[in-house]
Amino acid sequence: MNIIDEIKFTFSSSNAVRKIILINISVFIFTSLINALLFLMNDNSGLLSVFMRQLMLPASFINFIKQPWSIITYMFLHDGFLHILFNMLWLFWLGSILHEYLGNKKVYEAYFGGGIFGGLLYMICFNIFPVFQTSIDGAYALGASAGVLSIIVATATLLPDYSIQLLFFGAVRLKWLALITVVLDFIGIPSGNAGGHIAHIGGALFGFLYIKYLYQKNILPHWLTNIFKRKSKVKVHYKTTFMKTGNEIPTEEDIDDILDKISKSGYDSLNKKEKELLFKASKN
Repeated sequence: MNIIDEIKFTFSSSNAVRKIILINISVFIFTSLINALLFLMNDNSGLLSVFMRQLMLPASFINFIKQPWSIITYMFLHDGFLHILFNMLWLFWLGSILHEYLGNKKVYEAYFGGGIFGGLLYMICFNIFPVFQTSIDGAYALGASAGVLSIIVATATLLPDYSIQLLFFGAVRLKWLALITVVLDFIGIPSGNAGGHIAHIGGALFGFLYIKYLYQKNILPHWLTNIFKRKSKVKVHYKTTFMKTGNEIPTEEDIDDILDKISKSGYDSLNKKEKELLFKASKN
């Protein structure tokens, strides 16, 4: 299988994490190639910068009105190799866990919702805090970090005691990993890249509220719940019986009950049948 076939296979598969990563990498490679070509042609017109500005998220509401699409496009742009490398690694590690338990739809919702929420918080802060008034017109945001932080915190909120192995640190529970990441972003606001840190915090806040809304009642005010309105309510009791045959597709109500049980007692509390149903649902 050549590279083109592998790319086609990735897009034809149902794995949301791989698709998001592939889009980010493709955009990065494309913009990097254009930049290299313009350099070789000794083009100092700044054409690429002008094009990128149309895709980055401006801090100014006036500039944003002129390019509203940037609330989506900014989360697929990166400033340098290390920027995209660490974002995609975190997205792969934590996004794969979230995908395993909740499936594609929730991964998309966490990523795009976190990116949008983080972008909006970034613009709001730049327009209300005096410290940003002199730089607001030239401030632009880019990067997948807000969406990635949303997925990290969403995964940690769903599975707080789930442990992953980190180099030099060993086994670390997701709740501590998420907490440390958010704290570092908060204390990093005055030290540089304030807009980026603010967007990260917005994404993290979305990930937390998103999971809390899905699996706990009355966690959000009524006006905000309309944003995440669902077809059915999550029940707080656990079912003891599910499908009678192994070929039936688990219902949304079945999965809600299983995920509610995970959020309260952890994955290990599931019985064999519940784990099988959760696995089937993640493939749909």
